[in-house]
Amino acid sequence: MNILEYNIGKDARAFSTMRGEGSGNYGGFNITHYCGDEEAHVKKCRAELCNMLGITDERLVLPRQTHGCNILSIGRDFMEMGKEAQQKALYGVDALITALQGVCIGVSTADCIPVLLHDSTRGVSAAVHAGWRGTVAGIAGRCVGQMCQKHGCNPADIKAVIAPGISLAAFEVGDEVYNAFEEAGFPMNLIAKRFPAAGGGTKWHIDLWEANRLQLTDAGINSLSIHTAGVCTFLSHMDFFSARRLGINSGRIFNGIINLGQETALI
Repeated sequence: MNILEYNIGKDARAFSTMRGEGSGNYGGFNITHYCGDEEAHVKKCRAELCNMLGITDERLVLPRQTHGCNILSIGRDFMEMGKEAQQKALYGVDALITALQGVCIGVSTADCIPVLLHDSTRGVSAAVHAGWRGTVAGIAGRCVGQMCQKHGCNPADIKAVIAPGISLAAFEVGDEVYNAFEEAGFPMNLIAKRFPAAGGGTKWHIDLWEANRLQLTDAGINSLSIHTAGVCTFLSHMDFFSARRLGINSGRIFNGIINLGQETALI
């Protein structure tokens, strides 16, 4: 298993998994259970990741994302639920927050933008899945707001990583997507550019990295505390899964963050 790690604070570990070796659309490393992969392969990869992190399987939390804007805090009450109740709570969730130690939260991506957040002062971490719809809806900024409102965080103490996702050069969109960003109030001169299209003429491209970075700074995070990995999944599809390259029936990158330390009890 290969991972790309980020320096987000000495008391947390943040990373993105890479495809690694293997053939086919699911070849390599994939722990996302709802993308069509074989259950045995997903289970094997989960076990490998848990072993690397030094945690048990129940401490690896992955939502069932639906390109929405729902944010769920993972606390002791969630960890005490049965597996079926947990799965129900995780359905339709695109961002997770936790203050627990030794619990790895994360989101799945394959071109969409993952945002990892950590406040060392409060010991709070978050993982955000921001596709273009989630970006338009402001999910990254909303997640920062919930970290502050529910966990007492100060944006000035939060570090952020914009992990591998599709780049401006590769993210060609239709006019309806451009219009959605414009209507949401994004500064289009900073996040949109026209590029030559394959069939002639030009098409709009959107910079999702910058759109999410602007959300984070608008939410109060210092621009110097935001690290953009600068890795385009579409152009680096041999190392990272890309749905635009492989189709939706393919593996996913897991973008995780764990507060270091071990809870002696979850009650």
